[in-house]
Amino acid sequence: MVDLAVNVRAGTPPSWLAREIADSLGGLAAYPDDRSARRAVARRHGRPDAEVLLTAGAAEAFVLLARALRPRRAVVVHPQFTEPEAALRAAGHRVERVLLPACDGFRLDPAAVPDDADLVVLGNPTNPTSVLHPAALVQDLARAGRTLVVDEAFMDAVPGERESLAGRRDVPGLVVLRSLTKTWGLAGLRIGYALAGAATVAALQRAQPLWAVSTPALAAARACVTPRALAEAAEAARTGAADRAYLVERLRALPGGVEVAGEAPAAPFLLLRLPDADAVRLRLRDLSWAVRRADTFPGLGREWLRVAVRDRRTSDAFAKALAAATA
Repeated sequence: MVDLAVNVRAGTPPSWLAREIADSLGGLAAYPDDRSARRAVARRHGRPDAEVLLTAGAAEAFVLLARALRPRRAVVVHPQFTEPEAALRAAGHRVERVLLPACDGFRLDPAAVPDDADLVVLGNPTNPTSVLHPAALVQDLARAGRTLVVDEAFMDAVPGERESLAGRRDVPGLVVLRSLTKTWGLAGLRIGYALAGAATVAALQRAQPLWAVSTPALAAARACVTPRALAEAAEAARTGAADRAYLVERLRALPGGVEVAGEAPAAPFLLLRLPDADAVRLRLRDLSWAVRRADTFPGLGREWLRVAVRDRRTSDAFAKALAAATA
């Protein structure tokens, strides 16, 4: 099977990163010490150390937020990654959904978010829509008394990380979540981080189990924010953007009504709408291609599929398979 259902960059982790992680194994007898990794991440985003919390993947941060916060009115903007809502509900919070419509390209409308919501969660760029919301529009959601959580797990796949709020310290109530598992292929290692005001980080840290991030994961965090790593990620983002544009062009040229969501997809995957998508997915499986069903995301139905962006040779082969599956 060619796996286009996953959204982790192909060919990762690179050998130099694997060596950094392997070299850390000699220190496993000691408890993890996150101070140097925290400092490195803080330096990467121009923040004090106290405004960084390292987590076991960005998904852990959603659980910590659900444990630490006591929102009166929590709102999650969908379609998006389902873990934030699941974590809030598991912690006993009521959650309201704001559904961005496909007819408007799943673009963010700040006016759709209730004024009295004191917790708002959205992704940027958003999984699974691949929509990159303008930073100014996201910032419009911030206000006194509200926690604004922006999941930027795929922002390092955006050339120049344009529209990122990770370095902004002047936006009230802002919490930015980042992941190192997508670009670097570290989903099994579990490493991410939260960026927020020092008081918010302290509250999240109190909700976090002791030594939640392992020594190898801390080594990865340090390695992934070095100048060398940032340059490699930037080049991968540029290459990925060109490969995504190529795949969009191929898919939009297919007969059979394949629709690519959004005017300018920005993540390393595409959201597709096509007739009889359920059956098409099964036909693709028979042709040895795996794609992600998208009806598990609130606001989407069975006519949607998510497809990872790969190199152009793979895209050519996939376009041919999709044409056969939709014939």
